[in-house]
Amino acid sequence: MDRLLRLKFKMKMKKPDFIRQEAHRHKRLGEKWRRPKGRHSKMRLKWKEKPPVVEIGYRMPKAVRYLHPSGLEDVLVHNVKELEKLDPKTQGARIASTVGKRKKIEIIKRAKELGIRILNISEEKQEELLKLAKGE
Repeated sequence: MDRLLRLKFKMKMKKPDFIRQEAHRHKRLGEKWRRPKGRHSKMRLKWKEKPPVVEIGYRMPKAVRYLHPSGLEDVLVHNVKELEKLDPKTQGARIASTVGKRKKIEIIKRAKELGIRILNISEEKQEELLKLAKGE
């Protein structure tokens, strides 16, 4: 598993940014990927000097495909009840952006008790929030 996570990191570094054909030429075209379908499209034909096209070879290993770089499965949490359903060995919590400060502090306290890692808030920020809660 650790080897696959390192491989995923290396593959991610090599993976190019896939941009839409002609996106650099026209302001109205966004950079979001669209497959080139034109009859004479050099990008569709994968000419060497043209931008890369999305292909199956850029895909990550199946075992680590949707995992956080720490190796934990990313689970979105909105409240303490959802947090208690998690397995601390295989899953990590990501607190939803819609959660307020009071509920966020409750979730952090409970996560520390259960030994669950919170993926989107640093340890320093968690300590800061807990100190803020004690001060009130």
